[in-house]
Amino acid sequence: MRLGLALGYWGRGPDPRHLDLAREAERLGYASVWTAESWGSDAFTALTWIAAHTTRIELGTGIAQMAARAPTATAMHALTLDHLSGGRMLLGLGLSGPQVVEGWYGRPFPKSPLTATREYVDVVRQVLRREGPVALDGRFHTHPYRGPDGTGLGKPLKPITHPLRADLPVLLAAEGPKNIAQTCRIADGWLPLYWSPQRTEVYTASLADAPESFRIAPMARAVVCDDVGEGLLPVKAMLGFYIGGMGPNKGRTEHSTRGGGRATGGRNFHADLMARMGYEEEARRIQDLFREGRREDAVRAVPDAFADEISLVGPRERIAERLELWRAGPVTDLLVMAPDPHTLRVLAELNS
Repeated sequence: MRLGLALGYWGRGPDPRHLDLAREAERLGYASVWTAESWGSDAFTALTWIAAHTTRIELGTGIAQMAARAPTATAMHALTLDHLSGGRMLLGLGLSGPQVVEGWYGRPFPKSPLTATREYVDVVRQVLRREGPVALDGRFHTHPYRGPDGTGLGKPLKPITHPLRADLPVLLAAEGPKNIAQTCRIADGWLPLYWSPQRTEVYTASLADAPESFRIAPMARAVVCDDVGEGLLPVKAMLGFYIGGMGPNKGRTEHSTRGGGRATGGRNFHADLMARMGYEEEARRIQDLFREGRREDAVRAVPDAFADEISLVGPRERIAERLELWRAGPVTDLLVMAPDPHTLRVLAELNS
């Protein structure tokens, strides 16, 4: 199992620790470093900055949001950074959710997310292969554009720049069972949001058709500390926000451990996933509290057990024991969100 460093996205401003952490991860033998975006900093610029200050470590977007760019623009970013870094680029993509797509990007969330994802990846692959002009008559993406409000003057094009690697790895963030299964068919890897090494059966059916070279690269917060409860607080804060705050403002989500959830007022894919992992009532409670404006109570309502099983928190000996659970499963790359160099070093030593 390879280790990666997940830096996430910026908060109020750039985190001055990120470049030093990336350099330390490379020195320690970490395989990859990953940046993200939400509705603030973008994923590619920070990753390019890191690329300029490192030499070996792979560079991943974890994740770049599809709604932020046309698929050809995303492919341009990827092939450019792949050239500049000497072939170190890993393109991680995600569809995001209705609140972000419609609220931030001002675009309709696709009514068929699987089709939208499949078309997006198809276009990216066409650009990277450069076998001919990009051509797709899709439901969400058409190249060249032939819509009623166009000029009709568009012509099929292929990239002027020759991509460094036609097989540049594409990984997808997916949460629903059908989405994960499709990811196995059209991508080179999967970026799970929550992964519990104690509940790998949740994903068994969806991963049945994954090829042998398929990457499974979940993110997990890691911190070496004496107080497990205190170390879990950032995990619970993250879960409280994603599960409580990234869903509908009205209505109530009706979770189903079989079908992934049906919403009366919208969808929260993060809450659906928590429900499938055995915490259905807790997910509903978190959503209700967050909707009522009781955000601190929503964070406290996140079960310690759930936060703990998707993280690596505690003294060195405890982390060593729990790390073996991750190594025993199908995970190929563990992307750790580690706040300090000491935690990075401990994990590198334990995983060697």
